[in-house]
Amino acid sequence: MKVLVVRFSSIGDVVITSAVLRVLAIKYPNATIHFATKMAFVPLVQHHPAVHKVHGLTNDFSTFAAELKNEAFTHVIDLHNNLRTKRLRASLPMAKWYSYDKLNWQKWLYVHLKINRLPQKHIVHRYFEGLKDLDLVYDDKGLDLYYPANLSLPEETELPKNYICYVVGGTYATKRLPNDKLEAWIKTNTQNVVLIGDKDDWERTHHLKFPHLTNLCGKLNLLESALVIKQSEAVIAHDSGFMHIALALNKNILSIWGNTVLDFGFYPLTKTATQQSIVLEKIGLSCRPCNKLGYNKCPKGHFKCMDFSVQEISNEINALLE
Repeated sequence: MKVLVVRFSSIGDVVITSAVLRVLAIKYPNATIHFATKMAFVPLVQHHPAVHKVHGLTNDFSTFAAELKNEAFTHVIDLHNNLRTKRLRASLPMAKWYSYDKLNWQKWLYVHLKINRLPQKHIVHRYFEGLKDLDLVYDDKGLDLYYPANLSLPEETELPKNYICYVVGGTYATKRLPNDKLEAWIKTNTQNVVLIGDKDDWERTHHLKFPHLTNLCGKLNLLESALVIKQSEAVIAHDSGFMHIALALNKNILSIWGNTVLDFGFYPLTKTATQQSIVLEKIGLSCRPCNKLGYNKCPKGHFKCMDFSVQEISNEINALLE
């Protein structure tokens, strides 16, 4: 049995597939398991003990497909399920394919007509529904993220002894806490705070200067950022990939939600009974969700879905630290 698991993007979606990899390896211990993803996300799966080889997708899809064809897979688990994977399927006609229902029309109904027909299930459970013919059953052990034991931060990086890690990022502005609210919370917070994110997050936050703030945005790679999360006391994140990384690392987390909703199925999935997850969201807004992904600015102009006070954020993070 030679299995290819496919999830091209993005950070959180790739991390979520770890639940499938774990169960698959236990159910079929003699199987050879490969993973296909975009090159940028290879580090998220290349150290997983269940994965024998990772195939990184570049812009040359034809060469990529030919590489996979030469592997002679017997089974393909398609956890992306889009036009690109349908194109890939034509290159692997001898393999048995398994996928899942993306529920696109239900999402459309919820976003555009505010009619919620989505099942109250995490995406992990929906993945396993699509894999029932492989006799795979979710084991309630959450997500995993593996990295080398010798992983370390860049030599010049200095972390405070105890700190809260705030993940600034979110692909869309309507998923992120506005900068003025982030600054106000950091200013009033008494604990050390470490910011992580990409170069765009650095541009949004480099002006913030506080004695108890360490800004590492744009200075770390994926796994180095995960290491900062692992060493923190607690994590604050938006509906983003690093929210799922924090969960996979068994960290207590406060997730702040804007235009997206938990009903889409990507809500925090805890790993252990002792792991704490608190969700901060504006329930009952008639305009929410305005999009299944997000916008560069609030389409209504008021951005009420992120209208949280500093006290609200502080109360929830303090609850995690108690």
